[in-house]
Amino acid sequence: MDSMVFESTDLGATEDFLCQAYARMSIGSTTPAASTARIRRDTTPSVSVDEIDLNFEMSYSVTPLGKICLCVVHEGTVQDHAFQGVRDAFGPGDAVLFAPPELPYAGRICNARYNITMLDPALLDQVASASGSASGGLREEPVRLTAHRPHSPAASDRLKATIFYLRDHVLADPETAAQPLVVSASSQLLASSVLGAFASTARTDPTGQDRGDAHSATLRRAIAYIDDHADRPITVADIASAVHVTIRTLQYAFRRHLDTTPMAHVRQVRLTHAHRDLLAADPGGGSTVGTIAARWGFAHPGRFAALYRTTYDTSPSQTLRD
Repeated sequence: MDSMVFESTDLGATEDFLCQAYARMSIGSTTPAASTARIRRDTTPSVSVDEIDLNFEMSYSVTPLGKICLCVVHEGTVQDHAFQGVRDAFGPGDAVLFAPPELPYAGRICNARYNITMLDPALLDQVASASGSASGGLREEPVRLTAHRPHSPAASDRLKATIFYLRDHVLADPETAAQPLVVSASSQLLASSVLGAFASTARTDPTGQDRGDAHSATLRRAIAYIDDHADRPITVADIASAVHVTIRTLQYAFRRHLDTTPMAHVRQVRLTHAHRDLLAADPGGGSTVGTIAARWGFAHPGRFAALYRTTYDTSPSQTLRD
């Protein structure tokens, strides 16, 4: 994980930083002499989370980012935001897609404090299949978002909760963010939350071929792959590719035979490994619940403890002590 903090009262320096951090852009202000910008950026290879505070009105015109760019407004407003066929304004509490990855956009930031979260569009393909995928093959069309606002207030709230979880419980702790399984799991969680919030080309209902391929042999091969690769960053797309089925087939197989999802099964397998590590650990040797949990992809100690207690009827700290 990489972190950086930028602060400047120089509009030119701010423009240079924004061009490096996002894409080529031009910015302007009616009060360039009183233009303080504060930006904190935390990044993983596929996701970046920025907290931005601009105490002035700043116009912007941005070339395509090539990434999914989400904005959550804390204070102030974003006015006259426009991209192809869309013109809108955002205020405190709004969570929006700034623009599709391939389109430029423009607008005005008005004395605002806001969050910008960017993710690689390929993350969507790791957790879902597009409805327009080629029939009869495993080649999938890229998943695309087709709306810039969440489809409901509840969906918006869930997306914001995921963004803030990533910011506060994953990226805020360098040791946690350095764990590959944590980064992989949190990135997939964000992608799933994005797909849950916005209309898209993702297809969740299995086709007739998906249903036919979702037999017990598919499930056995998938479980074997998960068991062999639980210590590595894996996605539902990786599992589907390994067993030569579509993502929809894989998801339907787990739902049909186990009443769960592939990634929920991955989490349960990793919980078993964490349990074994806790049993084998020496508390006097410096092992902690937090380090073992993070090693197996569990970034939030409280959530790990709750899941552990539900499964093993004791706390992870008690297991470590015993």
